[in-house]
Amino acid sequence: MKNSNFSIKDPRNLSILTDFYELTMANGFFRSGRKDDIGVFDLFFRKVPDNGGFAISAGLEQAMDYLENLHFDDNDIEYLRSKGIFSEEFLEYMRNFKFECDVWAMPEGTPVFPKEPMVVVEGPMIQAQLVETTLLILMNHQTLIATKANRIVRSAMGRTVQEFGARRAQGVDAANYGARAAYIAGCVSTSNTMMDRDWGIPASGTMAHSWVQSFDTEYEAFRRYAEIYPDSTVLLVDTFNVLKSGIPNAIKVFDEVLKPMGKRPVGVRIDSGDIAYLSKKARAMLDAAGYQDCKIIASNSLDEYIVRDLLINDARIDSFGIGEKLITSATNPVLGGVYKLVAVNKNGEYIPKIKISESFEKITIPYKKQVWRIYSNHTGKAQADYLTMWEEDPSDLNEITIFSPLEPWKKQTLVDVTIKPLLIPVFEKGKRVYDNPSLRQVRDYAMRQLDTLWDELKRLEYPHKYYVDLSDKLWSAQRKLLEEHHS
Repeated sequence: MKNSNFSIKDPRNLSILTDFYELTMANGFFRSGRKDDIGVFDLFFRKVPDNGGFAISAGLEQAMDYLENLHFDDNDIEYLRSKGIFSEEFLEYMRNFKFECDVWAMPEGTPVFPKEPMVVVEGPMIQAQLVETTLLILMNHQTLIATKANRIVRSAMGRTVQEFGARRAQGVDAANYGARAAYIAGCVSTSNTMMDRDWGIPASGTMAHSWVQSFDTEYEAFRRYAEIYPDSTVLLVDTFNVLKSGIPNAIKVFDEVLKPMGKRPVGVRIDSGDIAYLSKKARAMLDAAGYQDCKIIASNSLDEYIVRDLLINDARIDSFGIGEKLITSATNPVLGGVYKLVAVNKNGEYIPKIKISESFEKITIPYKKQVWRIYSNHTGKAQADYLTMWEEDPSDLNEITIFSPLEPWKKQTLVDVTIKPLLIPVFEKGKRVYDNPSLRQVRDYAMRQLDTLWDELKRLEYPHKYYVDLSDKLWSAQRKLLEEHHS
């Protein structure tokens, strides 16, 4: 993979990309004499997309680039002044704005579960609150697409998946960062050429129907393409009729153009029709002609469910090109990540903050927290996650008793385990302290982490429940706050 250690930083100043209430609150904190109050915020989601078993964290590198470039230029200040509601003292503070927060995050590619903080921000309230919207934009989108892409990769059962979604993405950033997230999650290539140039994600693609239509005959279109690209010949065989003309003309070109050159075809692509039926017939025709090594690639509005059904029907497909359903996460296009205040730091003491709702899933978990993953030393598999107050450290334990926060009488003691923290420091007092790995390294890390999950958790439907438990101390503290607010 070329450019494996190369990354592109967004040159845009995104500091004004906020919800307006973040600015009104910032001005309010400033004018209330609370600009230096320290807050702790968690970025997390409440529900896995598509009712899946887990999500895959992605977008951290872009989030870090944004935080490192956080500043307000003259145009930003003049815009704020034009609103007529911000004090001049506050505008001067924003002109000299300097990010000074501490930030912890899960590495990109980490499997993550509901209510676990993927990012923790601690610092002056103005600053920590101000970054809410852009952090959510960057983390929500890539985490969503990485999660969807991996569902599709898993459904392909070892067959390669190529990301073909750029033209259907909801904007340029969605096309580019969606391709990045899909690669992290297991796609082998992208149709997006810019992502090959800038990120080293292999670009793939050969021809559209317009190539075939532009020639007098399908055979001529195939022959000319094979002559130009004899080492990478993939022919689109469904422009007219896959079995009556597409495959026969492809075989004829393989015989007459590639074989005399000592070359072998790479594949044929089917983009319409009954793909399961057509792929079986096409495979038989290619095999009979001596092209058992010619791959069959399927595309056409596929998703994980269609891919799974094709393989259940014994479709003879070697690779899938997935477009709109991947790049938009069409079946569940919103991750729903949120950014909530969980504590304030007063004179070195963390004061818990909680958001209460009639809906249990919307009740927040207070305090500054660490997320721990419990691995079996026998199998190497992840058995559960464990949320603790920041000062707690269970990493020396060889066994641990966990319980369900909803049903605390349900307990289980896990023995012969290794317990590892998931949140690592990425900013200290506003200074970047984490060197982002290359995209290939992120992808490799994601694949290793996915290998630690049980197959039952990876089911597309009705996956096994993975437990995210609270320490006794954290659970008792949350319960105490709930009782206080309802007394």
